[in-house]
Amino acid sequence: MFDILVFLFENYFHAGAYPDQETLSKRLSAAGFDSRDISQALTWLSGLERVGRSGTRSNSLPSKGFRFYTEPELITLTAEARGFLLFLESAGVISVLQRELIIERVVALDEPAVDLDKVKLIVLMVLWNQNETLDSLVLEELISPNQERYLQ
Repeated sequence: MFDILVFLFENYFHAGAYPDQETLSKRLSAAGFDSRDISQALTWLSGLERVGRSGTRSNSLPSKGFRFYTEPELITLTAEARGFLLFLESAGVISVLQRELIIERVVALDEPAVDLDKVKLIVLMVLWNQNETLDSLVLEELISPNQERYLQ
């Protein structure tokens, strides 16, 4: 599924949005992706769109609280990934609501452990979905060396 997310980012980032699900499904199938992976990715994107529109940085106040992770979140998010989310929030790159959306989308993957590269891709997808402008340094940090080969 992550290959599909990278493909979407690579092919539609500059356009600002990706096509409707039916068109997208056909394009992904034509690109050679497995129908099960396409279905899983479209379901994941649908969940992102459903809950993602309200969590933009502009309508969120800074938090002075501390985020406790639930047991499933601790199992799914590596310590490195949790630290990275804290860094992004502290730096003002993501809001509290965006952090929660990112965590929700990571847990929705239903994978045993999600590493930092995958979390970075999810952060990219959340910020892109919310039409956030990405500073070039932030974009560079979020695109891992493994993803660079897709984005050239």
